Amino acid sequence: MRLDDDELNRATLARQLLLDRARLPVPDAVRRVLALQAQHPASPYLALWNRVADLDPAAVDAAFADGTLVKATLLRVTLHAVHRDDHAMLHAALLPTLRDARLAHARSLRSGLTAEQADALVPGLLAHAARPRPMADLVAWVEAAVGPPEDVWWALRRYAPLRHAPSGGPWSFGARPAFVASGLPAAPADAGAVAAALATLVVRCLEAFGPASVADVARFTLVPRPRVRDAVTALGDALVRLEGPDGAVLHDVPDGLRPPAGTPAPPRLMAMWDSTLLAFDRPRVVPPAYRAAVVRTNGDVLPTLLVDGRVAGVWRSVDGGVEATSFHPLPDDAWEGLAAEARGLVALLAGREARPYGRYDHWWAKPGWPDEGEVRLLPG
Repeated sequence: MRLDDDELNRATLARQLLLDRARLPVPDAVRRVLALQAQHPASPYLALWNRVADLDPAAVDAAFADGTLVKATLLRVTLHAVHRDDHAMLHAALLPTLRDARLAHARSLRSGLTAEQADALVPGLLAHAARPRPMADLVAWVEAAVGPPEDVWWALRRYAPLRHAPSGGPWSFGARPAFVASGLPAAPADAGAVAAALATLVVRCLEAFGPASVADVARFTLVPRPRVRDAVTALGDALVRLEGPDGAVLHDVPDGLRPPAGTPAPPRLMAMWDSTLLAFDRPRVVPPAYRAAVVRTNGDVLPTLLVDGRVAGVWRSVDGGVEATSFHPLPDDAWEGLAAEARGLVALLAGREARPYGRYDHWWAKPGWPDEGEVRLLPG
């Protein structure tokens, strides 16, 4: 079966709960979409607001507080919020990537510590972090164990099985992170367990994002392409083989949602770094002409307007509501839908933080986006 770009777009939106807000408990919604990018503390909340009907942010607080949601370094060596029941699988599948990305980095190598020596520190670090510890406390522990700690801790915090502990603030996690042992084993899983975990991760990526190539999965997870290809091969008939618009081989789960291309896709105000924007290199959600405007040179992925299932501009919180900048002319009904979304977003932010992404306003001073659109204030 050959799928066009519009069919792939709707498949991804359906699986990411972006065609209709779902009436699901917060933890169940997170499992459905696999992972929420959590580099900024507000982003998991805004991502869930886009996906869950009548979201109560207190339910997100509670899930982080009781450990049902885990915030840890995972996909692409960045912070994600995932369901507790998925954390072990994700960490096992991604540990070779997490470990190699940091221990082979020049910053780790200049510390003079070997990979074996770094691994030997993990059990003691986890024992020390049996209760939540501020980062300064863990840095001091590393310093006592091996001397000047900056580069060693920089590596350990990203591949040791630690999770971020809620530390307050409007979005559960403040500017000064705290860490606690996640309860996962200190020793890496054996090769067989890693391969099994990676096969599960491939299936979960397809369930959450729709048909994808080996390159798509490798890019989104940062797992090397040969390892992803081996996992796909091992899955065999558990996956179906499809064809993309350019003839590329795509893989999918047999029962994955694939709505018709014309299925209505309501406007959305997407969070920064939303995973839907990062899962594919093809123009499934982000038109190629707009990618550089949305994904900035330092890796910041701006909060975007989603119109008819694709990025059509960017937004930011301002006094009086939401400032929406379109990249091309939008019809009146699209602006009406975005205005309704803005009212809901302002209501969500009112009890937390009126301008959660305010530190990124500097991108609006040097925008680099097309001149064909317009700027509107969407009142709260």
